[in-house]
Amino acid sequence: MNAAEYLKILHTAERLKDTERHCTTSGRRTESVAEHSWRVALMAFLLRREFSDVNVDKVVAMSLVHDMGECFTGDIPTFIKTDADREKEDSLFTKWISELPDEVSEELSGLLSELEKQETKEAKLCKALDKLEALIQHNESPIDTWSENEYELNKIYAFKETAFSEWLTELRKEILSETLDKIANEQ
Repeated sequence: MNAAEYLKILHTAERLKDTERHCTTSGRRTESVAEHSWRVALMAFLLRREFSDVNVDKVVAMSLVHDMGECFTGDIPTFIKTDADREKEDSLFTKWISELPDEVSEELSGLLSELEKQETKEAKLCKALDKLEALIQHNESPIDTWSENEYELNKIYAFKETAFSEWLTELRKEILSETLDKIANEQ
């Protein structure tokens, strides 16, 4: 990859800094997709010792690129995203990837294919962390920024995705405890 190709990729990725998510930060600012992806990657990095049988470098890479398709479509909250929305995002992202230098295109395609199939521990860990990060962010945000459906969704979301790991199941329970405390205190 030459310098111009490298910069072109970074310029596209920069869009995620301005792509807002549904979540709000603790300071009441709307979170960007870039911020979410960064923290998912940090979460993976911090779990190196807990998941010594997992290629955490691959999980970090998956975390950094898992929402890149939102450069082209914006973020649509999971509870309203349709199959048509997913198809559009996948199509635009696939087209962009196909225009990248071969080695980058192959690597990104491989990571995203693995993540989509959910057959490896790396893919399962990345997906679980993606969902858990959203829950953590909701617990950190002021409760008056929550939509009505999130009171219930935050109680049930991501249990299925964490079930493959005792450690993640325990983390999900801890997040639920924080959710229930937040709702009880309405803060």
